Amino acid sequence: MNHKRWRFPLLAAVCSFAIILSNCGKSENPTTPPATQQGVLVYGSGGQPVNLEPGNITDGNSIIVQQQIYNRLIEFKPGTTEFQPSLATSWSVSADGKVWTFKLRPGVKFHDGSDFNAEAVKFNVERWWNPQHPNGYRNAGKSYEIWQQVFGGFKGKSESLLQDVVVVDNSTIQFKLKQPFAAFPVAIGSGYFGIASPAAIKKAGASYGTPGSLAVGTGPFIFKEWRTGDRILLEKNPNYWKKGDPKINQLVIRFITDPAARLAQLRAGQIDFTVDLAPDQRKEVESDTNLVAIPRPSFNVGYLALNPSYKPLGDAKVRQAIALAINNDQIVQAFWGNLGKHDSHFTPPSLNWAQSSKITEYKYNPQKAKQLLAQAGYSNGFDLELWYMPVSRPYFPTPKPIAEAFAADLSAIGIRVKLNTKDWAAYLSDRRKPPGFQAFMLGWTPDYGDPDSFYYPHFSPGATDDIGNWKNDKVTQLLDRGRATGDKAARGKIYAEVDEILHNEAVRLPIVHSQPLLAKRKNIQGWIPSPLGSESFEQIEKK
Repeated sequence: MNHKRWRFPLLAAVCSFAIILSNCGKSENPTTPPATQQGVLVYGSGGQPVNLEPGNITDGNSIIVQQQIYNRLIEFKPGTTEFQPSLATSWSVSADGKVWTFKLRPGVKFHDGSDFNAEAVKFNVERWWNPQHPNGYRNAGKSYEIWQQVFGGFKGKSESLLQDVVVVDNSTIQFKLKQPFAAFPVAIGSGYFGIASPAAIKKAGASYGTPGSLAVGTGPFIFKEWRTGDRILLEKNPNYWKKGDPKINQLVIRFITDPAARLAQLRAGQIDFTVDLAPDQRKEVESDTNLVAIPRPSFNVGYLALNPSYKPLGDAKVRQAIALAINNDQIVQAFWGNLGKHDSHFTPPSLNWAQSSKITEYKYNPQKAKQLLAQAGYSNGFDLELWYMPVSRPYFPTPKPIAEAFAADLSAIGIRVKLNTKDWAAYLSDRRKPPGFQAFMLGWTPDYGDPDSFYYPHFSPGATDDIGNWKNDKVTQLLDRGRATGDKAARGKIYAEVDEILHNEAVRLPIVHSQPLLAKRKNIQGWIPSPLGSESFEQIEKK
């Protein structure tokens, strides 16, 4: 089946919608400063954040806003996965690899004037880690799922990597681990774990980080307002510890879910820069002399998850049949062009040192797929609910038509697909409510440049409740060994074995490693997109 037939209707829809929006641009709220105003930077986000509470999010829309409000213990050099000091100025590990000691930056203040110190770090970490923490507000539905995904489990559980957090003195904090974890500094310093003001959290209670409440960090911008469904307003932190930053006075983050609408508003000057455009829009960006196209370095995966708790998908042969039935090469060509690559590895090509060369790709083969279905007892196919995201993301810029392409391929082998979607926050949370979605699209841009940052949040025991609590003891053992091993060559062999097992299990099918398409107006300087999917805007200037 030639999947290029999806491309041209999509192009037509994008272009026509862009024309409509460019003609309607003047209907925008006149009280908001226009993007053309000096000192005001307007960013077009692919959607609204879930919340502004560090440690309680997993999505990129939330991380990008949090990057502006909060600092983390470490940060990454612009445009790279190399880490450097931030709120921590240095760190060291004990001889046995189990105790990490961080020296903290002195003299830093939160936006509310309270002091950043070791007690503040301990407060933040313990509310993520400890289910009994009085300011964790678990009874209000807060789950801190990313903590479990990255660090194995919560306090009191045998899976918990963290064993204790110790304030040595005002500027020194220690983390005691159950076993060595070579990537611990970048894990605890990743984008999920911004350090928030304990005083602000106590003041706001369970509403912290939600519209109408507080979000207080030490970062370059101060939170001012969240207009639900529309925008977030941030202002320059005049007391930022990085002298001379940020470069602009006000940052407006607009929520524009449709890529065509984002591009139309960029062309009209209503926003200054944006992300996650559809690859088909690249020519339109490049044809506009006021715009610059910027491909973000590829470091992600877009995947199709198959939940084994749904009886037909409980059989690996059925999951493998689905892998064979989807014409990935054609779909990637149709929807990403030269900005996407399909392969059989969950990790991207830049981590090929940790991939297996023994894997035989699931090449498009509907006849073999039908044979596997028959062997599993489904010669007449079955019904399947496939959920697609309501927002464009770096790995799936146009989720619905891509889902329609999957459905068309699966129908050819007798699998009758019903497509579903829902609000983004509900999509992320409801997929984890038993029995979960039968099949769903999602993806991942990690916050540190290591195979662990792809595998552990998706395949460790605490990370698989969205696929029926699927578990493979061998994978668990290998992931723990990978974390505890310092030698790169040895780690490469460990992760290659993980690669092989997951390929055969086929519970999260890798579809694409993409180069997300970003764009800016030519007068915007100093924006260096990160391969990790989000970056601070503190260095951006409007010329």
